Amino acid sequence: MIDRMNEAVIKALLEAMPGEISVIDHNDEVIGWNKHDTRLFHRPMDSMGINFRSCHPKSSLAKVEQIVEEMKSGKRDSARFWIDLPLGPNQEKHKVLIEFFALRDQDKKYLGCLEHTMDVQYIRELEGEKRLLS
Repeated sequence: MIDRMNEAVIKALLEAMPGEISVIDHNDEVIGWNKHDTRLFHRPMDSMGINFRSCHPKSSLAKVEQIVEEMKSGKRDSARFWIDLPLGPNQEKHKVLIEFFALRDQDKKYLGCLEHTMDVQYIRELEGEKRLLS
């Protein structure tokens, strides 16, 4: 990325993104996340600095571990899947997209992993077209 953004702009950008992100470092420790107050999968503040394995349900942990290990080995750069998640006061099922992206330096050395989560239900319901500012 080529930029001249200061820390305040970068933080604002991460909060303005339409999805949630969580980041782990090369030692599998949680080092950051955005949208703290409105996350689909809430992270308690004491999650900072802990191993990501403590943040995932047992039902999906083995698959997440496999994804991260494959990223570390260079076998994989990303993974994408989606689930139906009950949300809101009526617990209506929403389609939630979850993506993992390997973070690498210019020499392709593994630096960590970015997890991106987004409720995409509104996208699935789009019809026709809506032009800019209409």
